[in-house]
Amino acid sequence: MSDYLAERDHWGPHELAVLTDQARGRRVRIARRGATLVNFEVPTRDGTHDLADGYRDAGELDSRPSSRFAIMVPFANRIADARYSFDGEAHDLQPGVEGVQRAARHGFVRGVDFDITELSADAQAARVTFATQAIRPGLHPGYPFAIDLAVTYTLDAAGLALEAQMRNVGDQAAPCFFGWHPYFKLGDSPVDSWELQIPADSVVRTDADYIPLPGDAACVDMEHEPELDFRRAQAIGARELNHAYADLRCDGDGRSRTRLRDPSRGLAIALWQTSGVMLAFTADTVTRDIRRSVALEPMESWADAFNRPDSAATIRLEPGAERRFLCGVEIASA
Repeated sequence: MSDYLAERDHWGPHELAVLTDQARGRRVRIARRGATLVNFEVPTRDGTHDLADGYRDAGELDSRPSSRFAIMVPFANRIADARYSFDGEAHDLQPGVEGVQRAARHGFVRGVDFDITELSADAQAARVTFATQAIRPGLHPGYPFAIDLAVTYTLDAAGLALEAQMRNVGDQAAPCFFGWHPYFKLGDSPVDSWELQIPADSVVRTDADYIPLPGDAACVDMEHEPELDFRRAQAIGARELNHAYADLRCDGDGRSRTRLRDPSRGLAIALWQTSGVMLAFTADTVTRDIRRSVALEPMESWADAFNRPDSAATIRLEPGAERRFLCGVEIASA
């Protein structure tokens, strides 16, 4: 019998894929709705622990408070005033909406029921691929582009890996990039005592709406932001983080690792990515359980990237072209 299992299950009205590493006692449950991870169970010295501070029930998955574990495509985080220009054409993602109600966040697929196109297990891993064709002209105001999206989750000995595949199936170039919005809970204590390490040489400055400042003013050398410097692992303390970290240093395998550890339990994870930026958020403004988890969000590009000339090459996807983004979670101890 294989050490790995890949099965289907249900959570209220929602269909789930369940990946299990029987040898290490790990289990991941992922909903078709938004390809959203809802549980990531690992064994600890105190019993089974759920690393995912996800949705508590199927009703929360429907309403999506705080965008927990959201797959963010074709853009991650925010677009300023819900407007952008691309190839000389202006686009409005919220036509007819005025004032403070204007907001564009986290893309279009959080409420989409993906198709499960692969669900398999072998001696090395369990995996599932979720796919959708829900990004099409006419379906989303202000986005007249056609993107096929597939997200593959793989559970193996190292932990959980995600591979996002974005293909432009339209006849014109499109702005498109990937982000993931996971929240991790290492214990029942507040996050202040948890240790964080982010191997970033710069941090992104934003305005009051968390939109990066224009041009070169946005990216600041870490030496000039000592309170936000986590290049050396240290306790989060009272700091309120909602910051993107850039110029990530990679280890010898080409992966940049952001590390989070609860010293009282000895439980630690490393969130890895092969490119992009890391946004760290201490959950100070969520709808429940404030500062009880930390969101570590690997993003292929910055917030408001659709409006930034310095991000134009990163987010541009030509007709027929495909781009992939890789990230994942390693269990450093348990």
